[in-house]
Amino acid sequence: MAGPSLPTPPPVKEPQTVAAKSGTTVDALPVDSLRNILRRLSLADLLRAALACHRWRRVAARCIPRTAPLLGYFFHPTATGLPAPLHSQSKEIDTPAVFAPLDASSPNLSLDFAPGASRYVLHDCHQGLLLLEPFASLPKGTIPRFLVLDPATRRRVLLPPPPRDTVPDDHRWRRSRYYVGSALLSRAHPSKLCFEVVCFAIDGGHPRVWVASVDDGRCSWRAHPRTMELEVDFDPWLFEGRCVHAAGKIYWHICNSYRMLVLDPATLHLSYLLAPAVLSDHFCTYRVGETPEDGRLCLLAVGSRSRQLQLWVRAEARGSDNGWFLEREMLNMRVVWDAVPGLPNDLAHRIFSVWPSDMDAGRTGKVFIRTIGYGRYSLHLDTAKIEPLHTKHGKEYGHPIYAYFLAWPPAFLAPEY
Repeated sequence: MAGPSLPTPPPVKEPQTVAAKSGTTVDALPVDSLRNILRRLSLADLLRAALACHRWRRVAARCIPRTAPLLGYFFHPTATGLPAPLHSQSKEIDTPAVFAPLDASSPNLSLDFAPGASRYVLHDCHQGLLLLEPFASLPKGTIPRFLVLDPATRRRVLLPPPPRDTVPDDHRWRRSRYYVGSALLSRAHPSKLCFEVVCFAIDGGHPRVWVASVDDGRCSWRAHPRTMELEVDFDPWLFEGRCVHAAGKIYWHICNSYRMLVLDPATLHLSYLLAPAVLSDHFCTYRVGETPEDGRLCLLAVGSRSRQLQLWVRAEARGSDNGWFLEREMLNMRVVWDAVPGLPNDLAHRIFSVWPSDMDAGRTGKVFIRTIGYGRYSLHLDTAKIEPLHTKHGKEYGHPIYAYFLAWPPAFLAPEY
């Protein structure tokens, strides 16, 4: 005889989340709420979130910073030279370029994807690209083969020199040509290796601009007519081969000169820009750059009499000195000299051995201090804090030091052209 049947146990209910009870998910968040959440993410997490779906990508595109993030610095490490006057010149570049991340959250970039890069020297850094020139010496009239690298995407391209028919009657100019330097001119889109390189040479006493246009590996050259209104009445060797990008234009310093060469990237027009007369009269050291706060064109200079570190800004107004205004005197160079270990007290030796070499293009408020035989340093203009710049292997940061910004916006957030 069968026993009594047992009651059927009720089905087990899974615990419900708040979202399930309310019938909502993250996809139901209003755009404003999602934007407020994404704005609180770090840059790296924001870029990861942008890859989640098309909707998040559109919202993330409105949250990214308007300016490219600084990731770190590229430079050639060099051994510290012997103290002056036994070693009057800084050592030649003896190490391939390396990358120093800005902080622990920055990616640790490398040039190991381009094995031949060790035979090249860093010459410019702009819009996420590096421009390198051959280390080996070439005849003065030869425009070199440029190596262009994108460390973030690990892509590279080697540019051929201009064909001989790029300039009509080129054999006439080749005998007097003096190649000076090059620069990265522009970049079309971060998802492609499309960019332009500009270089200039002196043909018959007048500068001529050359432009290489690269579209995913295909390179074409064009040469502009000589700039006849500019006369190079000095040894072209006095031009600095590397450039400075500042306030939308490209500048080349001229050693012991009261003027610098300026290229307008939009028109490819070359002109001279005069330094303040008070500096040029005494051949003071000055370097062009951008103000850290708002990116205005500025000059960093050391007064020949006061020995004050000065910041001049460009402003065309009454009372200016060749279009420059002295915005502030920041500190006396004696503060810098006293902070350099081992530097003798002799004033002439100090002036000769220590000088500001560049504004930090990363706009961190720092300037780089270069020495002959006493190391490399950074100086913060507001706090006067001086820090040595050396690698973990005991070498110092070589000259120049290039601030590296990510190509911006990232390819997946950039509009297609």
